[in-house]
Amino acid sequence: MTRPGGGTAAVRVRDLSFTWPGRSRFTLRIDQFDVARGERLLLLGPSGSGKSTLLSLICGIAAPDEGSIEVLDQDLAAMSGPARDRFRAEHFGVVFQMFNLLPYASAIDNVMLALSFAPSRRDRAGAERPVRAEAQRLLLALGLEDAEATQGLAASLSVGQQQRVAVARALIGAPELMVADEPTSALDQDTQDAFLGLLFDQLQSVGSALIMVSHDERLAPRFDRVVRLADFAEVSREAAA
Repeated sequence: MTRPGGGTAAVRVRDLSFTWPGRSRFTLRIDQFDVARGERLLLLGPSGSGKSTLLSLICGIAAPDEGSIEVLDQDLAAMSGPARDRFRAEHFGVVFQMFNLLPYASAIDNVMLALSFAPSRRDRAGAERPVRAEAQRLLLALGLEDAEATQGLAASLSVGQQQRVAVARALIGAPELMVADEPTSALDQDTQDAFLGLLFDQLQSVGSALIMVSHDERLAPRFDRVVRLADFAEVSREAAA
């Protein structure tokens, strides 16, 4: 898969409506939402406000009922589910709130897992050095010592170390868009500051856009732009019939 075209927007959402099915119907509506290529965006909102739902839609995990979501000039709503999965693997770096590491795989193997279904991204990761060496380079750049990076199982690492593995997995192969769901929620202030410094250094080196979801307004000064979901989205809940 080739890298998408060079438009100015990394994400463009228009006239979106999405309802989670189930006993309690949750509907998210957005008229317009944009993220520029290379932009560092902080998306704020309390728990249950729809932040994670929006990330799921942007990542193509869920599809809108109405409207369009263009990511890197590609309309996700026009893609099949498998096509969205392939697109996400090639062009997204995702940091989950719970990290989603394989506990009995090594740190390096967890990082390389991001390339398993993304041949073009794997080629990018191996452009300057072997892929395994690139995985190790990212882990070291994010603060994991060599022994931890090469030998440590994910299950044996601290929360902070697991977080760094998750970020290295998201960064490998220079995806154009990084999406992070509350990645600093388990860290104290000092560790959070150090982690964000490392993350932004690595993002700068690859030129990726970042959408980070949080409820912590103290993070705002580090970002190019800060938006609150309630300022551009409408959320409604109603009991299903």
